[in-house]
Amino acid sequence: MLRTLLGIVLGVIAMMITVHGIETIGHLLYPPPPGLDPNDLDQLDSIVASAPVGAMALLVVGWCVGTIVGSGLAARIARHPRVAACVVALVVVASVVAMAFLLPSHPTWVAVLGTLLPVPLALGMAKVAGRRGAQ
Repeated sequence: MLRTLLGIVLGVIAMMITVHGIETIGHLLYPPPPGLDPNDLDQLDSIVASAPVGAMALLVVGWCVGTIVGSGLAARIARHPRVAACVVALVVVASVVAMAFLLPSHPTWVAVLGTLLPVPLALGMAKVAGRRGAQ
């Protein structure tokens, strides 16, 4: 139980660092306008509405890569790899759902991919971690 909990905590941390890193790259490639107040949801929502497809695609890539990294680490550490990996994926999905409600101008395809892809990716990583543990 403790190993599974440790795997989940470390997996979520790894996922968050990975997503943040990829989002930082996205901000370098597609910089926000000067003077943007990141605490103003109306400003953020209007920027999201006009964001290029590449910037939105990087968001989805960040969530997917973050899920792979975080769930893979969680599954590798945990005694119950599927559970640990899926919890990490569900944190990603919950974050995407929250983002979709807070900033409703995100394209539908971003929200759909962000909610549909993490769980299968996590299950795949749990399967990979299970094979490594059997060797």
